[in-house]
Amino acid sequence: MAAAPLRIEVVCAQPGRAWRLPVEVPPGATVADALAAADLPAKVPGLVVDPECLAVFGRTVTPAEALRDGDRVEVLRPLLIDPMQARRRRARDA
Repeated sequence: MAAAPLRIEVVCAQPGRAWRLPVEVPPGATVADALAAADLPAKVPGLVVDPECLAVFGRTVTPAEALRDGDRVEVLRPLLIDPMQARRRRARDA
């Protein structure tokens, strides 16, 4: 009996719009496999997926990370400013 495919959700949020793409991948699939199945660059204008900006349920992962059924792969936006620098700037300006 063949193993059931994994049901994975791939999400990407940009200013003003978000994409939620359910995909099915074979058991043993990785984050990279789920991203390939979702084909985000064809659906999200101008998106370039940075391998350093990936997460599963908010936990940073690599493209080689194995997935489990029900996982949500998140394509994150890169930080524009270091959070610590932003905090120091706000404290200085207050």
